[in-house]
Amino acid sequence: MIDPVSDQTPAAKTNAASQALEWREGDMPYSTAFGDHFYCQTDGRLECGHVFLAGNRLPERWNEQQSFLLGELGFGTGLNFCETWRQWRQHRKRNSQLHFMSFELYPMRAEEIDRALSHWPEIDGERQSLVAVWPKEPRGIITLALDAQTRLSVVCGPALEGVSQAAAGFDAWYLDGFAPSRNADMWSPELMQRLHDKTVAGGTFATYAAAGFVRRNLQAAGFTVERRKGFAGKREMLCGVRQA
Repeated sequence: MIDPVSDQTPAAKTNAASQALEWREGDMPYSTAFGDHFYCQTDGRLECGHVFLAGNRLPERWNEQQSFLLGELGFGTGLNFCETWRQWRQHRKRNSQLHFMSFELYPMRAEEIDRALSHWPEIDGERQSLVAVWPKEPRGIITLALDAQTRLSVVCGPALEGVSQAAAGFDAWYLDGFAPSRNADMWSPELMQRLHDKTVAGGTFATYAAAGFVRRNLQAAGFTVERRKGFAGKREMLCGVRQA
């Protein structure tokens, strides 16, 4: 089992796969494996704030507890992490701790992360710090202490396997896999059930996805699901909570 504190598990020896990327409009990565962009073409950083942070009532909830475990499906370029880290540094309390744990099948190389995130000067500091310590060959479980109050873990491999092995205790989730129509495994009933079971009572999730089967899978797992207005003209997004 992956311990959110130690991150020790036999799966750490698993080799990560790679995928071919195309670069569109300069520095926007496009997955040829899933036929989809890695983030919103309007503005991925602003979408992160609207969907994932606001959808999980962050940064407000960071003031309610000393430590916070945030899970993510799909690390991708690291954009969500860098924007979250930026806002965390602005709002965190003294001696509070954030552990950001992401599950990623195809981890990017450092130079790819650097190129993809160079689009946003607002996260230049976070981008440079992440790229500076990112492993040359990302595989297994990547654990990085970014500062005295922030830790990042990226579990490389299939999400269902990684989440199943993770210890319980997640306070919030970013569900940010590729579009459900292109990557159905990331939104399966089995994975949504694992997410629910690993989440604390009162824990939350948020996602840009609003497909009917995604909503039904989350509800069947036990989450109370709410529709909200999506980002940049998208009609809906989903967020929700695990009840006690």
